[in-house]
Amino acid sequence: MLEQIESRFRALNPAVDFCSLRYVEEANETLSVRQGVAEPLSRSLDRGAIITVLHQGGCGYAATSDLSTAGLQAALDRARQWADTSRGRAVFDFTGYQPARPTGHYAGPGVEVALDWNRKQLTELLMAEDAASQFDPRIVDRTVSVGRLDVTQLYITHDGGSVAQRFRALVPGLVVTAFANGTAQTRSLGGQYNGYCRQGGLEILAQAGLVGAGRRVAEEALVLLAAPNCPTGNRDLLLLPSQMMLQIHESIGHPLELDRILGDERNYAGTSFVKPEMFGTYQYGSALLNVTYDPTRSNEFASFGWDDDGTPAQKVWLIEDGLLKTPLGGAISQARAGLLGVATSRACSWNRAPIDRMANLNIEPGDTSLASMIASVERGVLMDTNVSWSIDDSRNKFQFGCEYGQLIENGELKGVVKNPGYRGISATFWLSLKAVGDDASVDVMGTPFCGKGEPNQSLRVGHASPACLFGGVDVFGGEA
Repeated sequence: MLEQIESRFRALNPAVDFCSLRYVEEANETLSVRQGVAEPLSRSLDRGAIITVLHQGGCGYAATSDLSTAGLQAALDRARQWADTSRGRAVFDFTGYQPARPTGHYAGPGVEVALDWNRKQLTELLMAEDAASQFDPRIVDRTVSVGRLDVTQLYITHDGGSVAQRFRALVPGLVVTAFANGTAQTRSLGGQYNGYCRQGGLEILAQAGLVGAGRRVAEEALVLLAAPNCPTGNRDLLLLPSQMMLQIHESIGHPLELDRILGDERNYAGTSFVKPEMFGTYQYGSALLNVTYDPTRSNEFASFGWDDDGTPAQKVWLIEDGLLKTPLGGAISQARAGLLGVATSRACSWNRAPIDRMANLNIEPGDTSLASMIASVERGVLMDTNVSWSIDDSRNKFQFGCEYGQLIENGELKGVVKNPGYRGISATFWLSLKAVGDDASVDVMGTPFCGKGEPNQSLRVGHASPACLFGGVDVFGGEA
């Protein structure tokens, strides 16, 4: 298929300054069991291509699911018309802009080996975990699932660029809800939004701890049901990776997106408190904060060899020793802003144009063990697994809720508390970072549902993080 598409594209005569084609084929399948019943199998196959034209300073693109020579020619003609129409009217003049002309191929973990996707055995596993969670009448809802994702991409330019990439990912999930006396509590495996999504094969099920999770997660939901609300006040806050994932995502990832900083998202997803002049001078967090953008980390959910505009992936420090260094900006945004960025121009599908997006955005581990962090806290709360979020339109003020909390008093973990939450301001919260966990505390998480752009694009993102300890945070419970 890729050879046919490339041959058809090469047969076209674009007669423009630059022309590229990006082909995407994505196959999804999800197995799910709810309340002891295997739900209908969900499968989808989606494929098509988008052609981008740069000509005489203008830019245009057009997508098509008709991959015949005639279909590609029609898309090329529409893209050329849009390039002509946009000339002199866009926020950026493409005259002299030189897109990448990459060559090569990339194969993510597991794609070279056939996946032993035995639906009967996998459904039996899901049924077993579902049954294990149903041991108490207070368990009122439960869902166990596993999804697979297989992606093939081709990026080619009219003057010789050609990159083929293949990815495979698994997305396990387990959610249990307990209810009694008018109160409900939900506990999940890595989050209710499939936080253990990773690239690779069936080994991800073991890495996520799916086997045996049904009973454990249900027991934790029942403990939460009987637990007191999280206290309110100013305390130290110890966040585990399943909550750090969203903290990184919302208060570092989105504020550092360069197109957002330049105003592109202002009327939809908001702007950013970060300004272009802050790069290289602004102390984003304490000296313990080191944040990297790393699409080369192979098993993370958003790993790749080249972004969707053909820029090669590499690990880049966005924040080093707390100092803001590099924005999340792809090649076009870099040219617009006059700043160096990263390979982060990404689209959710063949029928969307790439924009600046997170991929794998990680906090580098420190040298403090989880036990040592707990021992250092006189009065604090440990929080695990995000359940709710709210953040202002400049990605500065935020409030997050978690599934599970545990008090820390005089260096020891004490009782479980329910409905734990905390609030803060990005511009000061990261300055309160007082300890970063070591390698042993790191977990690799992610989300399939990062939304941005008009029309909306829901995209895959990865976040690897250690546990992190913050000082003097405003925490609260469900009754606050």
